[in-house]
Amino acid sequence: MPKRFPAPRKHLSMFAIATLLACSSTGFADVRLPSIFGDHMVLQQQQPIEIHGWADSGESVTVTFGEHSQTAKTGDDGRWRVELPAMSANSQPQVLTVKGNNTVTVKDILVGEVWLCSGQSNMEWPVRASTNATEEIAAANYPLIRHIKLPRAPSTMPRDSFDAPWQVCSPDVAGSFTACGYFMARALHKELNVPIGLVNSSWGGTRVEPWTPPVGFKKVPALQEISESVIVKTPGTPEHRERLAQHLAATQQWLAKAREALENNSDAGPSPEYPADLKPFTSHQDPTMLYNGMIHPFVGFPIRGAIWYQGESNHAEGMLYLEKKKALINGWRELWDQGDFPFYYVQIAPYQYGSEDPTILARFWEAQAAVQELPNTGMVVINDIATLDNIHPPNKQDVGQRLAWLALKNDYGRKDVVANSPEFESLDVQDGSLKINFRNTGGGLKTRDGKAPNHFEIIGPGSGGFQPATAKIEGDSVVLTSPEAKQPVAFRFAWHKLAEPNLSGGTGLPVSAFRGGEMPQFLDTLPVKDYSLVYDLDLSKLGPEIQYSVDNSDSVKAFDRIGYLLEVTAANGEEQKVFVSMNAFTDDAKKIGIPTVASQANFQQKVESMDVYSTVAGITQGTAIATGNIEFWPNNYGPGNEARIPGASTSLYDHSDSPGPPDDGYGSMQIHNFGAKQTLLAVNHWSAKANADIGIGNSEGKTRDWTFTGNAASYPEKRLRVYVRGK
Repeated sequence: MPKRFPAPRKHLSMFAIATLLACSSTGFADVRLPSIFGDHMVLQQQQPIEIHGWADSGESVTVTFGEHSQTAKTGDDGRWRVELPAMSANSQPQVLTVKGNNTVTVKDILVGEVWLCSGQSNMEWPVRASTNATEEIAAANYPLIRHIKLPRAPSTMPRDSFDAPWQVCSPDVAGSFTACGYFMARALHKELNVPIGLVNSSWGGTRVEPWTPPVGFKKVPALQEISESVIVKTPGTPEHRERLAQHLAATQQWLAKAREALENNSDAGPSPEYPADLKPFTSHQDPTMLYNGMIHPFVGFPIRGAIWYQGESNHAEGMLYLEKKKALINGWRELWDQGDFPFYYVQIAPYQYGSEDPTILARFWEAQAAVQELPNTGMVVINDIATLDNIHPPNKQDVGQRLAWLALKNDYGRKDVVANSPEFESLDVQDGSLKINFRNTGGGLKTRDGKAPNHFEIIGPGSGGFQPATAKIEGDSVVLTSPEAKQPVAFRFAWHKLAEPNLSGGTGLPVSAFRGGEMPQFLDTLPVKDYSLVYDLDLSKLGPEIQYSVDNSDSVKAFDRIGYLLEVTAANGEEQKVFVSMNAFTDDAKKIGIPTVASQANFQQKVESMDVYSTVAGITQGTAIATGNIEFWPNNYGPGNEARIPGASTSLYDHSDSPGPPDDGYGSMQIHNFGAKQTLLAVNHWSAKANADIGIGNSEGKTRDWTFTGNAASYPEKRLRVYVRGK
C-alpha cells in the first residue's frame, strides 16, 4: 500500500511543510554516478565499458550508451554495476543515460584513449607555466582532448567519488592542464586522430608512498613494515580488531580500578593511552592517503595506461625507491584488473639539491632506471633539458613528446619509432681502456654539441679513485681511456647531480646516468701498495674495551708513514670511504689505533705531508697536504682552541678542541685538514658502543667533528683499518 503521511498542522510554515514532505518521500534514493562519469568525458576504446554508481537498495537501473543497454539491480549497499561491450574510437559526441527512480544524462562523451597522469609537482605543472606558454595556450584548440583534474584530497579510508568536471581542450582552459599530459596527448591525437582523455591525479611535493594502495605494499617484502602499519590502522582488519580489543581490555581493567579508587579516595593512575599504531594517518604524505582520496575514486575506470613524474621527494633513498615503485605499479595493476597496463615515467632532472653529496641523485637515477625491469614500463630521460637552479624544468613539450613516443611504439604499433634512450648493453675490458657497448642507439651514438662525450669517469688499480676519462665514439660504442687509470676496470657516467652530459642516440634522445664494471676495493685504487695492515676494527663492536679483529702491532717494525681507512655504509646503501695517510707522528705501533688510556696514546698536533682520498663529495683530496692535524686522546674535551689551530672556533666543536679531565672520558680520534676547515674522519665516544660518534667530512648541526651525534647505529656497516709503510 502507498505510504500515508499525516496532514500537516496548520501552524507549520510552508517551508517546514515542504521540508517534511521532502524528507518523508525519500523511500527511493536518486540514481547517482561517480564524478569520473561526467559530461565531456572520454571512454577507453577496445575495452569493456564498466559503469557503476548508487541507487536505493533493490532498485533496477538501466544504462544505455549508443546501441548498447544493460540493466542491473542494486545490492543491499545501494551499489550497482553494469558492463557494456567494448567500442572503437568515436569522435562523434554521444549520450549516456542511467535510468532508475530518476534519470541521469551524461552528454558529449567520446570514445578514444585514456591515460592516467600522476605524480608530484612536475606532473601537476600546468601548461601556463611551461616554455612558450602564451603561444601554446593560444594554439590549444583541440576539442577531442579532454582533461579532468582531481582535487587534492587525502583520506584515511577509500573514497568513492570526487567533485571535478571534465574539460574540453581550448585556449580558455588548456593553461590549467597537466603540461606533461597535454603535450603527450597532443602528440598522440595528431598521430592517431582519436580522442584523448587525461585523468590528472597529481600533487606537488608528494612522495610515492601516499599514492600506493595497501595491496601494493603487502606484496613487496622490503616494505613489510609499511604494510603492517597500514593494515593495523585500517578498521575492520583482523589486526586492527585484535589490537583494539587489547586496548579495550586494558581500559576496562583500568575502569574497574578507577571505580574502586573513586570509592576509596585513592589514586587510580593514568588511563591506558590509545595505541599509537592504531592512530590513523593524518598527513597527505603518509602511506595510502592519496591512493584512498585521489586514485581509488576511479579504480576500474578503463584506461590505456599511466604516466608518472615523481621522485624528487624520495630522491635520497637509492634502490629502496625501486621497491616502492614495484608496490605502486603492481598495486595499481592488480586493482585495475587490466593486466600489466603500460606505465611510462620520467626520470627526474639534474638539480642542485643544496649541499648534499652529488652522487646521491646519481644513485637515485640508477634506481629509477631499474624500474624498467617491470613489464610494460618505460623511462623518459631528460638530463638534456634540465634547469639546474629550478627543480621544475619548464620544457614539458619534449617530456610529453618522449612519453608519446613510448606509447606509439609499444601500444599503438608504430614499430619504426625510436622511443628509448641508448642503454648500456655490455662492457669490454681491454688493455688500458674500456669499451662500452650500447643498444637502442637510433642509428649510432653522437653528441649534441659535436664535441667528445663528457662526464665519463674510470677507475682501476692505483688510479687514486675515479678519474675523468677521454671518450671516443665508435658506432654504437664508446671507448674510454685516462693516463691516471692505466688499467681501468670500471666506469661511471653522469655520476653527479649537476651532470648534463652531451651523449645521445642518433635521434637525439639523451643517455641516462649509469655505471658498470667490477669495482675494485677502494684501497686497491690507491697508491698504497707498500703499506701493511696493523689494525682492523669492526666498529659495530665498539665499547670500553677495544677488540680488534686484526692486531699486528707486535710484529710491526720501523715505519715512516701511517694510514687510516674508514668505511661506512648508510641505511640507504650509500657507501662512504676515506683514506688518510701522513708522515709518522710516533714510532710506537701500539699508539696508532684507538687512543685508549691503556694504549697511552695522546696526540694533539699538526701532521706532515698528508694524502687524502675519499668517495665523499666535498672532501678536499690531494697529496702532500701541509695543513693536517690530529686529535687523538681518551679524555673529555671542550670546544676551545688552545692549540691555536688556524681557522678553528673557540665555541664550536670542530678541527681544534681542548682535552681535559678525566683521562678516561669521552674520547676523540679525529683527523682534520685545518686549511679546508674539514674533519676528514672521526671516531669519538667509543665506550658508548652503538651511540658512539662516527663520520667522514664535517658533521652538520651543533658540531663539525661529529661530537655528540651518537650516530654509530645508523650505519649497518662500519669499519676502521690502520696501516703503516715500512722504512
